[in-house]
Amino acid sequence: MKNADGKTPHDLFATEHKKLARDGEKWMKETASSCMVVATLITTMMFAAAFTVPGGNDQETGMPLYLHTKSFLFFAISDALALVSSATSILIFLSMLTSRYAEEDFLSSLPNKLLTGLLTLFISIATMMMAFSSTLFMTLGYGYTWTTVTITAVACVPVTMYAFLQFHLVADIVSHSYTTSLFLHPKNCLLG
Repeated sequence: MKNADGKTPHDLFATEHKKLARDGEKWMKETASSCMVVATLITTMMFAAAFTVPGGNDQETGMPLYLHTKSFLFFAISDALALVSSATSILIFLSMLTSRYAEEDFLSSLPNKLLTGLLTLFISIATMMMAFSSTLFMTLGYGYTWTTVTITAVACVPVTMYAFLQFHLVADIVSHSYTTSLFLHPKNCLLG
């Protein structure tokens, strides 16, 4: 249906909310840029950590000294997960920066990318701190268990803070992108 000016509801909505779309695009780009910087730093650190293994290498064989310990295996797995998840996060945020920012992108594509990017960034932060803790455990040894446990507990602070600080953003995105679309979708309407 069209109004007296010959505009459909969609046309009227698009013209009335142009400023809102520009503001949303600006916010998305700033958020993606900021998160991409953090993900890039994590990728750089985890890449370097993979080649400068804790404890060094054996001078004769070139193999890592702690190669056959559980701590080294834990370090290698957490370092690899941090590297992969932060690189994935970079690519997701890069795709947000290069998005066309059309109206329909704000309905599902951009919120999905933002949620996935924040989740992979969270995983990279958590696994980076796990790699840090396992490195401390290997270098300090078993004689300083209380120090290692204390530092590992403190290493949980950044992970917890990230989750706490981003919770409201994630909750808003989920509630506006998924719960309302479930109830407003024509297939789910009782009268439609």
